[in-house]
Amino acid sequence: MSSRQVSSPQIEAEQSHITMLYCHLDEARERAETSLKEAHRSPGVGTARGMVEREMFSGEYARRLARLNGVEHGLCFGRVDDSDGETLYIGRIGLRDGDGEPVLIDWRAPAARPFYTATPGNPGSLVRRRHLHTRNRTVIGVDDEVFDLDRMSDADRRSLVGEAALLATLRRARTGKMSEVVATIQIEQDRVIRSGLHGTLVVQGGPGTGKTVAALHRAAYLLYTHRDVLERRGVLIIGPNDLFSRYIEQVLPSLGESDVVMTTLGRLYPGIAATAEDSPSQAVIKGALRMAEVMAGAVQDRQRVPRGDLEVKIPARTSVRGGKEVVVDWTTLRVDHGTCVIARDRARALRSPHNESRHVFVLDMLRALATAEAEQYERLMDEEELGVVLPDDGDSWLELPPDEEEMRVEEEETLREACRVLWEQPTVRQAMDELWPILTPEQLVGELLADWEAMLSAGLDAGEAGELLRPPGAPWTVGDVPLLDEAAELLGSDLTGDRERDRANAAERRDEQAYARDVLTYNEDFEILDEAGARLGDLLDVGTLAERHHDRGPALTTAQRAAADRTWVYGHVILDEAQELSAMAWRSVMRRIPTRSLTVVGDIAQTGSAAGARTWEEVLAPYAEERWREERLMINYRTPAEIMDVAADVLRAVAPDQVPPQSVRTGEAPPRAIRQTSLDFAEVVKSELAAIGEGRLAVIVPNARHTGFAEVDLEAPVVVLTVTQSKGLEFDAVVVVAPDEILAQSPKGGHDLYVAITRATKRLAVVHEAELPDMLAKLAR
Repeated sequence: MSSRQVSSPQIEAEQSHITMLYCHLDEARERAETSLKEAHRSPGVGTARGMVEREMFSGEYARRLARLNGVEHGLCFGRVDDSDGETLYIGRIGLRDGDGEPVLIDWRAPAARPFYTATPGNPGSLVRRRHLHTRNRTVIGVDDEVFDLDRMSDADRRSLVGEAALLATLRRARTGKMSEVVATIQIEQDRVIRSGLHGTLVVQGGPGTGKTVAALHRAAYLLYTHRDVLERRGVLIIGPNDLFSRYIEQVLPSLGESDVVMTTLGRLYPGIAATAEDSPSQAVIKGALRMAEVMAGAVQDRQRVPRGDLEVKIPARTSVRGGKEVVVDWTTLRVDHGTCVIARDRARALRSPHNESRHVFVLDMLRALATAEAEQYERLMDEEELGVVLPDDGDSWLELPPDEEEMRVEEEETLREACRVLWEQPTVRQAMDELWPILTPEQLVGELLADWEAMLSAGLDAGEAGELLRPPGAPWTVGDVPLLDEAAELLGSDLTGDRERDRANAAERRDEQAYARDVLTYNEDFEILDEAGARLGDLLDVGTLAERHHDRGPALTTAQRAAADRTWVYGHVILDEAQELSAMAWRSVMRRIPTRSLTVVGDIAQTGSAAGARTWEEVLAPYAEERWREERLMINYRTPAEIMDVAADVLRAVAPDQVPPQSVRTGEAPPRAIRQTSLDFAEVVKSELAAIGEGRLAVIVPNARHTGFAEVDLEAPVVVLTVTQSKGLEFDAVVVVAPDEILAQSPKGGHDLYVAITRATKRLAVVHEAELPDMLAKLAR
């Protein structure tokens, strides 16, 4: 049975337990705060223990305190009673009493799993599951599910876990922020959340199936279960846009996890925050995997040789040759074309990034210039030309010839010095920069897309180049970010600029690692533990502790360091709305997770990007081959059945091979169509707002009609969005404007319309001026 109306003694008993749990939470916070203050006060010198406490435990206590602060609301949300008389309380984190006995079980722990997986048909050892409803620290109600199979019908056996609690949650008004669903996780979602860390998991789910929130809970579960790996390498979550990131930003902190990098594809390249979208035709060109070859061609085009011989003018200067000072006026050094080609090809053959290979090219060219210069000096130092009289040193002809090895070493040293002197000449540097310049990714991509001939030379055809051509300095688009990432891989770093800095830092790093090794050794010897009983060596390795010791200002978390480092390799990556990623975007993501430990979340039926996925096999096979698995979520918890019936017709028309999810509830009113001579939706919005009372309403318009609207505030009662902006969001009521224009705005317009009409949790209205598309025939007029 399920009942919110329970007797007062039951609520009082639960209130007593909840109050006790909050006392333990407050005590844990106080201990963490005290330990953090003491660690900060520690001088960090004198004893090894002092160094340990300051360098390590302050960071651990700060993270512990953040987790404890994040679970204030809804600390405990359930309990289970088994046939042996044992009762366990389930909550956002685990807590122990003064004797070390568990009083609250973390929802991610194996002991908590029956709370999510028990059904009337398969209760396991449970005799009761209770959902606790709290406001702040007060119990306001409970829902009981008693597992008595003899008194339940077959339909009851197949019912959802915690249906009463789930539907009560769904009936609540939206707030503009996604809520965690830790108290109402369903069996199919639990299967996703607790799936193993290794390999690629695809979560294919239609609108309203809870795939996003399940993925976020999966991040919290993996961090709990594999914290030793993931805290060191980090978890990356990539969402479809900034609006969506703001929508979900509170979910993980409310589950006690904050050390996660959350970004969008437009921000995946550090220093770039692209939000502008390409046109569908531009997206297809930029997103094609062939653009990797185009970018490689663009780099090769910047590795040049002169059409003929290289000529470099050198200004007047004094040089010492053979013990003689020689003043040389302006002269021209020449390197033949064949030598230039050999130098270029030798540098390319290294298959190193462009900026790193430049060092080899420049060195070869300097040697060739130095050789040409030496030949000029030899001519200048001819005895007759310079009037030099050799001294009569008698029997010097009787001396043995010089050692050939000594001569070779001396000549090599002379050549090296000549190269150094030449490198100081501006004309030489200018010539090298013209032939093999140091490039940044921004410079390479920006100049390429602004130069029609450069795009042709790199491998695009005339039509493609014309489509992508734009003015210099144009804003970056989301589709440019994978190109920048590809360019960064092809270019590498400037070794000539890094070399001195690297040498200066190397000794300092060695000292830091030696210090860290001593700290960890001391910890092993003396068994210094943190308050959870963990040894320092179990929490950090030498490299991580050395990094913390390095004085670069305030200590950075793993997430902060990872977000700033384009080459960071993550422990796990979660991709939401993954069906929208182009082939080039997938290439960028996969660089960050060579282990292929990914959670890929999306719905092929909702693919709106012209460059997006058609099948998961298509996008994953190049990277994971057949080493990926799929979980399907087929129950729609969000969208009322009446709205989903309309959406199913749209899906049938645009993607007949896709199966829509099944809704579990009915709505408040049938979805309706409103025809107007002008598309002024103000009156419709007013009436819909009055119908929902509290809650949020979205007006979804075609891209062309979205100009002039203010920045979106998801906590405002009404927001006006494009379909792309609405992806992954949900609202109490939705007004879709001009469905015919949404259909026509891109090759994926039908998929966009499917997305738009499935954002509502209660009410849907469609405002149109033209004839209503046939696929919306079920809308009430």
